[in-house]
Amino acid sequence: MGYLENYKEWCNNPYFDDATRAELKAIEHDDNEIKERFYRDLEFGTGGLRGILGAGSNRMNVYTVRKASQGLANIIKKYNGQDKGVAIAYDSRRRSTEFANEAALCLAANGIKAYVFPSLRPTPELSFALRTLGCIAGIVVTASHNPPEYNGYKVYWEDGAQITAPKDKEIITEVNSITDYSTCKTMDKESASVLGLYNVIGYDVDDKYIEELKKLVINPEVCREMGKEMKIVYTPLHGTGNIPARRVLKEIGFENVYVVPEQEKPDGEFPTVSYPNPEDPKAFALALKLAKEVDADLVLATDPDADRLGVYAKDSATGEYVSFTGNMSGSLVCEYELSMKKELGILPADGAVVETIVTTDMCKAIAKEYNMALIETLTGFKFIGEQIKLFEQQNTYKYQFGFEESYGLLIGTHARDKDAIVAVMALCEAAAYYRKKGLTLWDQMLNIYKKYGYYREGLHTITLKGMEGAEKIKQMMEDLRNNPVKELAGYKVLAFKDYEKDTVLDIATGAVTPTGLPKSNVLYYQFDDNAWCCVRPSGTEPKIKFYMGVKGNSFENAGDKLKNLTDGFLSLVEQ
Repeated sequence: MGYLENYKEWCNNPYFDDATRAELKAIEHDDNEIKERFYRDLEFGTGGLRGILGAGSNRMNVYTVRKASQGLANIIKKYNGQDKGVAIAYDSRRRSTEFANEAALCLAANGIKAYVFPSLRPTPELSFALRTLGCIAGIVVTASHNPPEYNGYKVYWEDGAQITAPKDKEIITEVNSITDYSTCKTMDKESASVLGLYNVIGYDVDDKYIEELKKLVINPEVCREMGKEMKIVYTPLHGTGNIPARRVLKEIGFENVYVVPEQEKPDGEFPTVSYPNPEDPKAFALALKLAKEVDADLVLATDPDADRLGVYAKDSATGEYVSFTGNMSGSLVCEYELSMKKELGILPADGAVVETIVTTDMCKAIAKEYNMALIETLTGFKFIGEQIKLFEQQNTYKYQFGFEESYGLLIGTHARDKDAIVAVMALCEAAAYYRKKGLTLWDQMLNIYKKYGYYREGLHTITLKGMEGAEKIKQMMEDLRNNPVKELAGYKVLAFKDYEKDTVLDIATGAVTPTGLPKSNVLYYQFDDNAWCCVRPSGTEPKIKFYMGVKGNSFENAGDKLKNLTDGFLSLVEQ
């Protein structure tokens, strides 16, 4: 069915409600808008759904949510998981509550118990809750850090991690096989509740989650001592982090936490930021203003579903606040956790650190320093969560730490996804420890560079929206794949990895070996002089991403090298 036929079906079929059909009728003379809404079904990818809100098959709405939930329900019934049920959480975005209930009622209509949080909760707490409740799966309604017009739907399996192979492909196939929306089941909430199929998750799960986090504090006495004088500015960016982040900090001894008042309350319009992403410096404008007013030691921001944490810390030499990349904050927490455990004699000999292929190479140096195994995964924290499961199943390693460049980290195994609440706790604990030694977190970051080398990384993103944009991204990847460069910006390519083809090409010898990781549309260039570049389309946004990494002999030198490599690569793709 073409996009116009699809459009007419939605306009005329009484299955779709009056508001949906009226919204679509209003665009009847806008062929481009019709095409964008109907040229495809909103893709249920390896993490679930994410898209712009609105009516249409390529938009986030109750019908696409119901379709995703029906596909998931079919798989759950295949594995006889109806009685185990599904835990459901949601964030502060537009229609998140509605979509969460829609998912729950579709599951209930299929005889599957749904457990829904009574109000918004962080994504990592969903990962914790589904394992605590013994559920077979979990759903989080969120678009993470995307702009306000987006929402999304992420699926987790019973291990607490987002779905991975082969389960992801199985669910994707089932969802995509549904072509008639009217076959997706639903029922009313009152009937579902009476039948015990719609259940509200109790506040005891919040208590258990916070208690698990507090067990991970290594130096509780330092937190209580320094927590009396440290000043922390925090913003939840209108999202889910406010209550749990403040609670855990208070309970471990931090008494001076200043929350940005303009961004404290949940608000899916995100009125103070155009892009609620702690990776964006603009998101910190109000927090930094408050930090200067109260003379804060540390400035923290979590994204709307509280799985990513952004950090600024004071440079004692200048008195200015300095931004940390996700690679910096991850490396700092990794060094702190491993060094403290070693000092206390609790670092296991069979411990492991896990990072993604686009995360800083400094992580490898830190793991080597503490004799930890270093495991690399594809991009996406679900693969780090999967490793925790595999470690336990195969009795190979004891998970110590995991992080990715995009501001996500996890200490502990209470969750199987990145957790900004535990990251807030860990960063504040580290800040307290180093403050007692007369250091700010930025001072300590510079010490880490001196110890391991000046690793610096960057990310350049090209946004190409719509059907034409998707084709351009596809062509760009094919051009790079079929014409691998051997030298760029003064760097020689040592190896070219194509994860889609599962090949590693040794440029010098021509030898080809497997990557050892699952197939994925990702290209990776290993250059000489400790430099690298990785290219991949985003799995959740209309973007293609270029990750770069270098190692220099000073912070400034590494910055120059990074700019040179980035400029060289962008000139290649923009030809």
